[in-house]
Amino acid sequence: MTATIQRFRPGASSEEVAKALRDDGVAIIEELAPAELCDRVAAELAPHIAETKTGNDGFEGAHTKRPGALLRRSPSSVEMVAHDLILEVADQVLWPAKTTFQIHLTQAICLGPGQTAQALHRDQWAFDFFEFPAEMEVEVSTIWALTDFTEENGATRVAPGMGHLVDSDVGSVTHSDTVPAEMPRGSVVLYTGRTIHGGGANTTGVDRVGVNVDYVLGWLRQEENQYLSIPRDVAAELPEKVQRLMGYQMGAYALGYMDDLRDPIGFLRDGPSGDERRSFAPEK
Repeated sequence: MTATIQRFRPGASSEEVAKALRDDGVAIIEELAPAELCDRVAAELAPHIAETKTGNDGFEGAHTKRPGALLRRSPSSVEMVAHDLILEVADQVLWPAKTTFQIHLTQAICLGPGQTAQALHRDQWAFDFFEFPAEMEVEVSTIWALTDFTEENGATRVAPGMGHLVDSDVGSVTHSDTVPAEMPRGSVVLYTGRTIHGGGANTTGVDRVGVNVDYVLGWLRQEENQYLSIPRDVAAELPEKVQRLMGYQMGAYALGYMDDLRDPIGFLRDGPSGDERRSFAPEK
């Protein structure tokens, strides 16, 4: 029998949600984003979704659009990207626990009518299909629902509790091993980088729209290059917590400094010629 997805309300503790992620690889927090926030984000993203081309291949989706650079295109998305509960969960699930973590990517996903189901995969395959040790969790992914997610409109399908499979076994996982992450607007599904999942098929006549934000250990390369996607003048106006999430911090001891041993956060504060120097000790 296929497992179900554990569900939580906004008042849940980060420890509860983190345990579900460690146990099953997936969890849903229902209606974490208020309707007003969803309205703002949807309005800001609408013109970018409209002008974005659909995918280049079957995996990206012939009827799916994926505009990125959300911190530039949707100022309100900061409230999702840096939501305290999400960051607390990521901090507990990502391992090794004493390192930093950062944004891996930000994108809207607009899955249009007629989109077929996406091939099942693991997000951490982005690291050149490297098979990380089974005890390591290098990535936490989130998808916020800007529309209701239903099985009919292509809710993300996940295979709870199957993260123990080695990469060579993933091909044996079938549609019947997965369940749809159905959830009302404003909810968020979280899953780890090793969780087997894929977008569902949209058999309705309307778009399924979500906000996808992934987090990864601070010493791994980001999938979306935040430094090029978000201009410096935009990044400089963001809260410091978000700047650090973007990668303007040390990834580990002596990892990621700039020029004369400066912490990269100084680049935003002082500019390229500033003289701010900081400890190599990473900040969370």
